[in-house]
Amino acid sequence: MGCTEDENLDYVNDIKAPKNVAAAVSVTQDNTGLVTIAPLGEGVVSFLVDYGDGSEVSDPITPGKTTQHAYSEGTYDAVITAIGLNGLETKATQNITVSFKAPENLMVTIENDPAISKLVNVMAMADYALSYEVYFGEVGNDTPVAGNIGEPVSYQYQNAGLYTIRIVAMSAAIETLEYTEEFEVTAILQPLDPAPKPTKAATDVISVFSDKYANPDPIDYYPNWGQTTTYAQIQVAGDNIIQYGELTYQGIDFNTVPIDASTMEFIHVNVWSAEDYTINISPISGGPNEAAYPMVLTANQWNSVDIPVSHFTDLNPAVDFSNIIQFKFDGVPSGEGTIFVDNLYFYKESSPVQTGIVGNWKLASVAGALGVGPSVGDISYWNCDADCVVLRDCYYDDIYTFGADGSFTNDLGAQTWTEAWQGGGDSCGTPIAPHDGSNPATYVYNETDNTVVLNGVGAYIGLSKAYNGGELTNPADAPTSIIYNVTFQDPNTMAVNIDVGGGVFWQFILVRDGQVSSPLTGTWQMAQEAGALGVGPSVGDISYWNCDADCVTLRDCYYDDTYIFGSDGSFTNDLGTQTWTEAWQGGSDSCGTPVAPHDGSNAATYTYDGSAGTVTLNGIGAFIGLAKPYNGGELASPSEAPEAITYNVSFIDNNTISVNIDIGSGVFWQYKLVRI
Repeated sequence: MGCTEDENLDYVNDIKAPKNVAAAVSVTQDNTGLVTIAPLGEGVVSFLVDYGDGSEVSDPITPGKTTQHAYSEGTYDAVITAIGLNGLETKATQNITVSFKAPENLMVTIENDPAISKLVNVMAMADYALSYEVYFGEVGNDTPVAGNIGEPVSYQYQNAGLYTIRIVAMSAAIETLEYTEEFEVTAILQPLDPAPKPTKAATDVISVFSDKYANPDPIDYYPNWGQTTTYAQIQVAGDNIIQYGELTYQGIDFNTVPIDASTMEFIHVNVWSAEDYTINISPISGGPNEAAYPMVLTANQWNSVDIPVSHFTDLNPAVDFSNIIQFKFDGVPSGEGTIFVDNLYFYKESSPVQTGIVGNWKLASVAGALGVGPSVGDISYWNCDADCVVLRDCYYDDIYTFGADGSFTNDLGAQTWTEAWQGGGDSCGTPIAPHDGSNPATYVYNETDNTVVLNGVGAYIGLSKAYNGGELTNPADAPTSIIYNVTFQDPNTMAVNIDVGGGVFWQFILVRDGQVSSPLTGTWQMAQEAGALGVGPSVGDISYWNCDADCVTLRDCYYDDTYIFGSDGSFTNDLGTQTWTEAWQGGSDSCGTPVAPHDGSNAATYTYDGSAGTVTLNGIGAFIGLAKPYNGGELASPSEAPEAITYNVSFIDNNTISVNIDIGSGVFWQYKLVRI
């Protein structure tokens, strides 16, 4: 099986048309009307410019180049045509005003950017002007930033403070018009967005500070060690964050409940700083014994680090990870920076995944398990949809066996999918040598590099045609070895890809033979859009009530809840520390602590029936969408939660599902979920 010529053309044709098409324009200030046009866009191989004055269209312009055209005085609409690799076009209109009058009525807006520290945005408007230049007044930088009149330009300063900003508006006339303003540039001194939400399973984590996991109790995040560091806790989008100001050194003390992290492999932490800064992070064990890790921070972003435990024990073998009692942060240089800390925890890699690749594997019999695209995770060039899976059933029962002794076998049975390049008929047929499993083969799996090497002519995973750097045109050209990239999604599911060159990646999802491959396997959230949650008299009708855009914002603590369908049949509600709680639960129709049993604390499983279009959750408190609805009614008390609930589910696409539940009397609660 391989990417046929038709399929190759298909994925070229699927490349989207160019986007963000525009132009930067400027005019010489000599009364000649000579305008320079610099076309801009993404996904472009060439541009054409219709100057809008009845003259000939320009010759093709490659990205990064410009064209010049002499205009008479007047206003014109130039049309920029951007052409993509497959010939698709996107057009944009650029207004060009050529006036031999000097600019008049210059109006300027200067603002600090609300999201990016020390970034200033300028907008200039003026009659008769075509473009403007901004001199931002930073010492050592006299180069202006140019922009089209009426369009913004931006500049990021090295330091906050007072600067003289000068704007020069230009037309085709020799004369210009200027505006000068003393402007105070401000720095953003704390994060505006929460730290990335952790994804590790709680069973693999020992937390010190995180809303996601249970933290030691008691614990002191500001013990009196004689330091001058200041301390506060802030919230960003409901996420609790520690702030240590003017950091000299600062401890976190939990010595009365020491942590046994002897089975853990890494320390994780997220740190934000308004300035480029360095901190030392030190776990401290009884004794005390400690060792430090220098963390170099990039300003104005969350910095994440995963530090091997071995780093500390290599520096100081006396550090005992079975008896960790404190953490310490040191500022470098001392007292000159403020940091924000979140998600400080120990963790280990999930042990089931580390059991390795040994066993029998098949392609998952679901849409999208076989595909090709321009990058890993993108199968937009071509992928095998549900009808294709049915058509190629002789291929989806092929077995890839990784033996404990290092042997590898392709077991294709009596039939597999064969293609023209093999001498087959793009149909089910007898396997063709050497890609028929007849040659002996071995494998080497490298868990560190996430690669598997197959050694043996004709041995392959997923697609016999694909090899490192190309695609076969003749079975006789089969290489003696192939390297694949492998990532475990869970103990029984792995994603495999191979780069065949030219920015093309074939990609496969394999499941252990004997595992039920469910298209629901994975982590899902409510779609963060108006109408994703609603209720109405029939499926597709949410006219009784639905959560609009303002509601989505109000209930952000709910829209980050996750619904996890394991490949082993397990189901988990992961609500974090906050979700939307209602009066019937004892809540207050607001964000609050999840209420048992609808808090994910009970074990649960699921059964998916694709033919019936249903999923049944088994376990008290397990739910999708809303905790209140069940089959035939709505709960009045958490204690009434049923042992099982069945939902109707349909796939909008591979990563989007529509779920509904009939609660009786012609009322249907409905949810739209997306895979994350």
